[in-house]
Amino acid sequence: MITITPAAAKQISMSAKEGNIENLPLRIVAKKLPDGSLHYGMGFDDVEKTLAEQELDIKLQSGGINMVVAAINMPLLKNMEIDFVELAPGEFGFIFKNPNDPHYSPPTEVDP
Repeated sequence: MITITPAAAKQISMSAKEGNIENLPLRIVAKKLPDGSLHYGMGFDDVEKTLAEQELDIKLQSGGINMVVAAINMPLLKNMEIDFVELAPGEFGFIFKNPNDPHYSPPTEVDP
């Protein structure tokens, strides 16, 4: 399962609406790099596929967002969470919290 946080779902939905592509699923991909870390990509899946190609995709939904993932990518993405956060003051972006990535470390709680 891939989880999309409410903040990420809101941003994805807004992007789809702005691009007038609200009916397209979000494709999530991952590639293992030579150092073992993962490189991620996502975009709206507007490519026409044959039935055989469609059968190689896993269809998921989280936060009201329909997603597709190539079956070969699923082991790399299992239990991942996609969030949309403020990376620096005024700079927002998507982050991939993935326990399958050897370079990922879960965020630690900060005491107020």
